[in-house]
Amino acid sequence: MSTTNTWVIDPTHSEIGFSVSHMMFSKVRGTFETYEAKIASDEQLKNSAISVEIATNSVNTRNEQRDGHLKGEDFFDAENFPKIIFQSETADLKSGTINGEIDIKGVRKQIPVKIDFHGEGKDPWGNTRIAFAFNAELSRKDFGLTWNTALETGGVLVGDKVDLQGEIQLVKA
Repeated sequence: MSTTNTWVIDPTHSEIGFSVSHMMFSKVRGTFETYEAKIASDEQLKNSAISVEIATNSVNTRNEQRDGHLKGEDFFDAENFPKIIFQSETADLKSGTINGEIDIKGVRKQIPVKIDFHGEGKDPWGNTRIAFAFNAELSRKDFGLTWNTALETGGVLVGDKVDLQGEIQLVKA
């Protein structure tokens, strides 16, 4: 891929989060507070390579006890697996869907990621920016995140399907 532009994430204008079913009838949402992302692309953003690293110990669900459990061995095992890593195949940021490989807890799987490109423009300081939203769905069991507990009324405490989503703003380096 002949790349002409490098884009880096602006974390003050971006968010990476997730939601998962709780008790079979509601959702728990969380975010990751620490992450890095880079995109190398051509001028039209059609031939792009995306690289994202998310710090697993930065998970924030606004509940310290739950966050501690998520960082532990039952879930992310942040001590041994400090990062979630996503690498795209060649991607068109304006196409709607990109494919890539995500590594969670040492397990790599291909996932499609839906992209909603919001646009490109110059900020008041002359920096070129692009922005898009993304979402993807994965099975936490596919990555060894199998902890759960049965509910007295049937079903389980934590759903298997995890929705990843984010609002991303990048600055041309």
